[in-house]
Parts: sequence; C-alpha cells; structure tokens
Amino acid sequence: MIDSGKKNVLGVLVNAIDYDAAVEKIVSAAKEKRALTATALAVHGVMTGVLDAEQRYRLNHLDLVVPDGQPVRWALNWLHQSHLADRVYGPTLMLKVCERAATEQLPVYLYGSTKSVLESLANRLTAKLPGLAIAGSSPSRFRQVTHAEKQAIIDEIRGSGAAIAYIGLGCPRQEAWVYEYRDALRMPLIAVGAAFDFHAGMLAQAPASLQKKGLEWLYRLYREPTRLWKRYLFLNPLYVAFLSLQMVGLKKFDLNHVSAPGEDLRYG
Repeated sequence: MIDSGKKNVLGVLVNAIDYDAAVEKIVSAAKEKRALTATALAVHGVMTGVLDAEQRYRLNHLDLVVPDGQPVRWALNWLHQSHLADRVYGPTLMLKVCERAATEQLPVYLYGSTKSVLESLANRLTAKLPGLAIAGSSPSRFRQVTHAEKQAIIDEIRGSGAAIAYIGLGCPRQEAWVYEYRDALRMPLIAVGAAFDFHAGMLAQAPASLQKKGLEWLYRLYREPTRLWKRYLFLNPLYVAFLSLQMVGLKKFDLNHVSAPGEDLRYG
C-alpha cells in the first residue's frame, strides 16, 4: 500500500497513492460518516487547474486527487520519486470501491449523466456485484441550479441513506460540484467522469495495451474527434511543455498564488 501524500504537479496537488490506499481512505470515511472529496485526474483535469486559478484552488482543497492518467503517474514518479507502479484509473477505482461497499454494506448514490445511463449503470453494477445497494440516483440538470434546487439535491442524497456518492458530471464541473457540496453532505463524494458511461455500456474503453502506454487519449480522440480534439491536441502538448520546465527547474508552479472561488456555481 502506497500513500506518500500530495505532490505538486504543475501547481496542482496530486496524491502519490495506489488503489489499495485510495480505497481504504474512501471506505474508512464512509464507515465513519465523514466527509471526503475525491477525484481522478488525467492530463485534462490537471490542466483545468493549471489554466484556471479558481479551479486550481478547488482541486487543491479536495481531500483525494488520484493520478488517473499514466502521464500524471509518470509526473509523480519523475518529479517526486513516488515509485508508483500503476495509475489509479477512475473507472477501476469506482469498481474497487463498489466491491468494498458491497462487502461492508455501504449503500451508494449515483448523481449525474442522464436517466437512461443511470438506469443501465445501476443494473450492470448490481448484476456484477449482487451485494451492492444502490440507495438512489439522479440525472444531471445540465445547467446551473437554483438555491432551492441545490437544497433539494442535498436533501435527496441525505435522505437516501447513501454512504458514498459517485458524481459523473464531466471535468471540470464534477470537481466544482464535490467542492461545493462537501460541507452539506457528510460522506465521500467521488468525481468519476466517464466511468458512468463506461460501466453503463454506453462508451467503449481503450484497449488495455493503449492504456498502459498512456495512449488512451488517442483512442478517445479517434472515437469522439469533434468533441475532444481541442482538449487533446492543445492541452497534451502544453502539459508536456510545462512538465519539462518543472522538471529542469526553469518554471516554478507556486501553490500559494491561487484564487478562492467566489459565489458557488451551483452545478446540477
């Protein structure tokens, strides 16, 4: 089990952690009914923090930020000698936590995406893990919600009896969501991005060989070029350039110069 704490990757604090330690942190918080905010960041997620000071503040105030992408794991190893043998892939982390939740009788809540995705996701998860209890689910509103709607979301999740909530709103909305709801919901809130679509059978995952080589982005770009071309063809080279500068000491990414967000965004 590896847990070496948070490390600076381009000014974003990422946990140098493996699956076992990450699952243990989440399950322990759930059993203790304690708030914990978590996300899994690949290059795109890190770069949202690099390019947006308010988002960087949110990310750096989450409890657990795991290295979802191989390039993020490599950065931890190169910059901080973290000796991580594998990344902590969001969809896999979700399944591992669900396995423990089933064993520990910790009901889970699914928030985000669409009603059809959530129905398929719940059916497939419970078929794979018969002991898993789905306490409830709610699709995204795909807009900013009112204060009354936000309170209704909080009341729904609280009243469901859930011990863990998975949030699938896409980056960076889901990270902003867990940051904003963390005090109102005293449970682990885990931002899992495309894991909903993957586990619901709506979106194919990249072959394992490409994932291991850090080329999952290329497969996703091939599958969704219109939606993803700007993300990968602009942000990936910028990530490499900034990482190179940090490695040789030509650019410092100061953790202190971040901007606290203003009024909540009330994502729904």
